Amino acid sequence: MTTNTTATAPAPTALDASRLDLAKSAPKVFRALIGFDAAAREGLDPALVELVQIRASHLNHCAYCLHMHTNDARKAGESEDRLHMVAVWREARHFFTEREQAALALTEAVTLVADGGVPDDVHARAAAHFDERERAHLLALILTINTWNRVALATGKVAGTDERGN
Repeated sequence: MTTNTTATAPAPTALDASRLDLAKSAPKVFRALIGFDAAAREGLDPALVELVQIRASHLNHCAYCLHMHTNDARKAGESEDRLHMVAVWREARHFFTEREQAALALTEAVTLVADGGVPDDVHARAAAHFDERERAHLLALILTINTWNRVALATGKVAGTDERGN
């Protein structure tokens, strides 16, 4: 007897009525986050932006943002090979440039800041590949994706239900 073991994703369910919709409940706050996010991205390579957002979303276990940003990366031309390797980039360095590796290391350190701060060597590595303005924007990008991850997790966003309309 043969059984089909292919799992299908359950249909997204409606959010618990007690969960907030931040965009509707605090639109000024939500717009401020969108503005912060847009300002953070200025001058950064869009492919790098997606890699950073994907890695932070992995670390924060944010399926909603991970789904959104892997789709965005694909639309921007990112390869499936690289997308699959982001979570294990240290073991798959040849998939990423030194600059991307420096950004991913900074992303991990900032995202996991409570585990020991951001080590000097991580800052130095980033400084070797990004000028001061780029590092400031990279840091801001890491802060924004961590905020978006927490918004999505705290409000019960469901992966596959991207509401941006794209």
